[in-house]
Amino acid sequence: MTKNKEFKRELEACQERLSELQRELRSEEIPVVIVVEGWGTSGKGQLINNFILPLDPRGFCVYTIKDESEEERRYPFLRRFVTKMPEKGRIAIFDRSWYRRVLNDHIDKKVSREGFDDDISEINSFEKLLTDDGTLLIKIFLDISKEEQAKRIKSLLSKNETKWRVSQDDIKHNKQYSKYSELSSRIISKTGRWNIIDANNLAAATLDIFKALIFEIELCLKTDKKVFMRPEIQKKPATKFLAGVDLSLDLDKKTYNEKLEHYQDKLERLHNILYLNKIPLTIVFEGWDAAGKGGAIKRLTTALDPRGYQVFSTPAPTPNEKAHHYLWRFWNNIPKTGHIAIFDRSWYGRVMVEPVEGFCSQEEYDRAFLEINNMESHIKNAGGIILKFFIHISKEEQLVRFNDRKENPKKSWKLTDEDFRNRDKWDIYLSAIEKMLEKTSTRAVPWHVISGDSKRQARIEILKIITEKLEKEL
Repeated sequence: MTKNKEFKRELEACQERLSELQRELRSEEIPVVIVVEGWGTSGKGQLINNFILPLDPRGFCVYTIKDESEEERRYPFLRRFVTKMPEKGRIAIFDRSWYRRVLNDHIDKKVSREGFDDDISEINSFEKLLTDDGTLLIKIFLDISKEEQAKRIKSLLSKNETKWRVSQDDIKHNKQYSKYSELSSRIISKTGRWNIIDANNLAAATLDIFKALIFEIELCLKTDKKVFMRPEIQKKPATKFLAGVDLSLDLDKKTYNEKLEHYQDKLERLHNILYLNKIPLTIVFEGWDAAGKGGAIKRLTTALDPRGYQVFSTPAPTPNEKAHHYLWRFWNNIPKTGHIAIFDRSWYGRVMVEPVEGFCSQEEYDRAFLEINNMESHIKNAGGIILKFFIHISKEEQLVRFNDRKENPKKSWKLTDEDFRNRDKWDIYLSAIEKMLEKTSTRAVPWHVISGDSKRQARIEILKIITEKLEKEL
C-alpha cells in the first residue's frame, strides 16, 4: 500500500471517529471550545475547514476574530468571547481568539504593554472558569518556519485574488520572526496545555489536528463525571457585616424630600459627566424579599437620562441560559462605555439563593466566589465602576411588608407563596448572605450594606454613596 493510500485510509478513519465523538458530546451535553491560533499564513482557515467537514453543521459555529470593532472596544476585552461560548452539547471554533490580545495587540502597541501580565492572568481565569464548569477546551497552535511563511506570503501577494489575505502584520511578523516566536513560546508556557501542530505541510497538519481532537475528546469522555452534592450551609449568627447594621435609622419626611432632591440633582449632572468620560457603571442591588430594592432603583433612575441606562431584573434562568455557564447571561448585559447597567438581583444568586434551594452543587458553590471576584475585577480593570448594595431588614419588618402587600390590591402581585417559604429558612439565608458578603467584598469592589427598615433612610443612603463614589472617580 502506497503512502498516499495509507494517509487517505487513516484520514478517513479519523473523520469517521470525530463524527461519532460529536454525537457523544451532544448526548453527554458537553460544550466544546476549539481555539486555533498560529502564525499568519499558517493555514488556519483551510485547516479549520478540513476538520469540520465530517461534523454535523447544526452542532458547531465558527468565529473568525478580527481587530476589535469600535463597539467591542467599549466593553471589557473578554466580553466578546464570553458571549460566544457554546451551550451544552455544542462546539464553538475560534479562528484566532482572546489570545490575539497578547499575541498581537500588546506587541503591536494596539493596547498598553503594561497590562500584558494582567491580560494573561485574566485569560487563565477565564479558561479555568470554562473548564471547571465542564467545558472541553482544546487549544491548537499552528507553527511554521520563517522560510515557509515568507514563501506563502510571496505566493499570496503574487495573485490579485489572494493578496488581500496578507496583512501588513503578517509581513512585519515575518521580518521579526525571532521576536514573535519568543513571545509565542512565552505565552504558550504561561497558559496551560496547547497542541503544537507543525503546519509546514498542510496535509500532515490536517491529520495531526484530527488526532489531537480525537485524543482530547476521548480523554474528556472517559473522565468520571462529578456527582451532584447539595451545598451544606452552616447556620451561624451574623457577624462582620449584618450584625452591626443599625436598623433603627430613620429620616423624617421633610428631610427625606430635601435630600432626595439634592442627590437626584447631583446624579443628573454626574450622569452627563460619566457619559462624556466614557466610563461604564454597573450597580448591583441585592437584599431580602421586600427589602425595597425596587423603590431604591426607581429613585435612582428618576435622576438619569433614560437613553443612558438599563435596568435588568433577574428571574429564574431560561432553558437557554441554563445551558450556559451561570455568568453568561450577565456578561451579555454588562454596560458599554458611558452607560449604566442596574441589576435588580444578579450573579449573586449563585452563592445566596442556589445553595440554599439546592440548585447548585457544593463544588459549583465553592468555586463561584472566585469566579465572581474575577469577573468584577476584569470589569474594573477595563475602566468600569461597580457599586454593590445589600439592603438589610429585620425579619419582623419583612413580615409587616408582606402583610401590607397582601392587603393592598396594587401590591399583592409582588407576594408569592415562595416568599413565605423563604421566611422559614431565614437563618440559613442569613448564614449564606454573611458568607457571600465576606468572600466577595473586595478592596476594589466592596459591598455597601444598607439599613433598610426605613425605606426613606435606605434610599437616601444609596443615592449618597453613588454620588460620592462618582464624584471621587470623575
